[in-house]
Amino acid sequence: MALSPGRSGLGAGPSPAPYRLSWRILDALEAVAARWPARAEGAIRWLLLLPALLVVGLLVFGLLVMGDASLRVMDFRTYRLSEQHSLANYVRLWGWGAFHATLWRSLGATLLVTLLCLVLAFPYARALTRTSSARLRRLLLVGLFLPFFVGQVVRAYGWLVILGQQGLVNQVLGLLGLGPYRLLFAYETVLFGLVQYMLPFAVLMLAPALAAIPEEIERAAASCGASPVRALLRIVLPMARPGLVAAALVVATLTLTDFAMPAILGGGTNDFLANLVHDQFFRTSNAGLGSAIALVLTFLGTTVAGLLLALAGPGALGVRGAR
Repeated sequence: MALSPGRSGLGAGPSPAPYRLSWRILDALEAVAARWPARAEGAIRWLLLLPALLVVGLLVFGLLVMGDASLRVMDFRTYRLSEQHSLANYVRLWGWGAFHATLWRSLGATLLVTLLCLVLAFPYARALTRTSSARLRRLLLVGLFLPFFVGQVVRAYGWLVILGQQGLVNQVLGLLGLGPYRLLFAYETVLFGLVQYMLPFAVLMLAPALAAIPEEIERAAASCGASPVRALLRIVLPMARPGLVAAALVVATLTLTDFAMPAILGGGTNDFLANLVHDQFFRTSNAGLGSAIALVLTFLGTTVAGLLLALAGPGALGVRGAR
């Protein structure tokens, strides 16, 4: 008696997989997309950009409001801005010594913190992307992301405890017969706190750029007689330029506009421009002068970003169509 194909197992193929509902939905969407008119593609692009355009629009509206307020002088008899427009607030900033000191302190910190973060972040990101040990990679990832679970203000107050007169550092130095030293409320302490805060951002910007560089290129350079230092300077760094520029942009703009670290670790004697804006709005209630400082800070941040992109050259961020 002949056996049926289903029972014999000889020549019987596997039963077809069930056609899932999710596949049917994807097929339907693909059919709709195939019939979508080409002239509507531009509208779809603008529709997808609409949330970003709304956010930018709100930002521009806020800048326009502050621009209007910056041209009005505060009348402290009524605590209302004047009806007439003038450049009096900007003239006052031009001759205000405290503003000049704060400006140069902010710019100097931006330059130093950016350079230090790039120097420290590069070996960390390189070890993260080049190590063959899964355990070491996990350890580096934990060390990278753990600071993000602690807010900036909490971290700053933590350094107050560690670096205080009775803090951990001075206690260790006391065991060695040294100190105690005044480690808080100094410009160097603010720089230290900013570097510690900005370093993970720099590593996050650098790691994808270094991971995109094939290791075979470095091996080929070594086989051609290039030393590790020469390969680093002539091959790795130029190819990692998008990550370096992105890291510099993020660190520089965040440092220039930082508020918490100078306020907490600086102790009111090492303020940045953001602290000056806060004081004018919430301590002296001078919204006109505070708006003028805020616009100067916005202009400086835009200028720093533009200079970094100009020095790095066109297409520095590796965005297609930017060359």
